[in-house]
Amino acid sequence: MRAATSQSWRDWLLSEAPQSRAQARAGQAYRRWRGFTENWLGVVGLVIVLTLIGMAIFAPWIAPYDPLAQNLSQRLQPVSWQHWCGTDSLGRDIFSRIVYGSRVTLLIVGLVVVTVGPLGLILGCVAGYYGGAVDRILMRVTDIVLAFPKLILALAFVAALGPGLENAIIAIAITSWPPYARVARTETMVIRNSDYIAAAKLQGASSLRIIMLHVVPLCVPSVIVRSTLDMAGVILTAAGLGFLGLGAQPPTPEWGAMIAAGREQIFDQWWVATFPGLAICIVALGFNLLGDGVRDALDAR
Repeated sequence: MRAATSQSWRDWLLSEAPQSRAQARAGQAYRRWRGFTENWLGVVGLVIVLTLIGMAIFAPWIAPYDPLAQNLSQRLQPVSWQHWCGTDSLGRDIFSRIVYGSRVTLLIVGLVVVTVGPLGLILGCVAGYYGGAVDRILMRVTDIVLAFPKLILALAFVAALGPGLENAIIAIAITSWPPYARVARTETMVIRNSDYIAAAKLQGASSLRIIMLHVVPLCVPSVIVRSTLDMAGVILTAAGLGFLGLGAQPPTPEWGAMIAAGREQIFDQWWVATFPGLAICIVALGFNLLGDGVRDALDAR
């Protein structure tokens, strides 16, 4: 009975003649999901990202110790059954701090993507649709921002705004929007000459309505792919700011700051800096693999 129900749902999703718009969209989403699951590296990336999200949500239940509690009698303890990743110079459990640090990492990635993606999408669509002077002005501003390395420019903004997690997020967001605008502009320049855009103009649709209802939705998949691939870079930039003391401030458990705190003991107590570094590498790899899988799944070809 269950197999028959599953088969009927699959037939409904894969129908070549959908009876409604909802069925067509559900079928398209199902086909893309099937295409994504065929890429096992993309699935590995998805598992890593979901593990990161799970760690952030269930951190109080996963972490065996308080990440801020100091115990000088247990300082610089090596890896053991009591402390899976050892302890730092203040006796704090490194595994617990890594688990809670996933919240900081996820917060940075989420806020940057939520703010940067829509901003770059709108600016790119406007520049590509109107062209002319509007395009030249917006793209020259984009070129100016792209001319500077992202980390260097973020350091300059954080130095001006002051150290702190909020200012680090603002600095990363300011330096991350140009690639999204470039992608959206390229897509829009192809879309604006389409027949359905001409038909919308003949029906009296305003430029704002055409951009928001016809152009932006078609550019969203490319921006989603770009966002997924950029998350690793955002994590590395945030870790770099934290390492330099310009990101999250002590005693907040942030992976970059944890590496900075352990660099003095890197040869004698290697675990202090190694495990936060491994966390950054694994999460960055997961986002890259997920981005590759999403790109292949959303590829119209």
